[in-house]
Amino acid sequence: MSGGNGLLERFYRSVIESGDLSLIDEMATDTFLDHEEGLPGQPAGKEGVKFFVSTMREAFPDIRVKEFAPALSEGNMEACHVVLTGTHRGELAGIPATGKSVEFDCTDIIRVEDGRVAEHWGTTDNMAIMRQIGAMAMA
Repeated sequence: MSGGNGLLERFYRSVIESGDLSLIDEMATDTFLDHEEGLPGQPAGKEGVKFFVSTMREAFPDIRVKEFAPALSEGNMEACHVVLTGTHRGELAGIPATGKSVEFDCTDIIRVEDGRVAEHWGTTDNMAIMRQIGAMAMA
């Protein structure tokens, strides 16, 4: 059985960009475990992924993948680095829309079981987002 080659890119293109939340149930195991600290109020498991995607798409309805690389796959592990762009047109963590453009990056590692994501470790540059929408002063 091959690893998860392509699952991360499919997630970013079909779920983050296109907003198809139904794919989360198809792409993740029922026992999916996310090790990344989530957004305020984000539940665990697949519901947490849906919460994250919905929140980001409401805040940045034009969110797009600017760069997706490298995508690495070894055994049942897959990793990537992605750069996203969007315009702050909806509330995010209590901050009203500013109309400002943002660019931020994410790094993800997943463990795959039977072609579905079982675990996720990752980082999202939330500080870059907050600085760009004016919620934090530049240091």
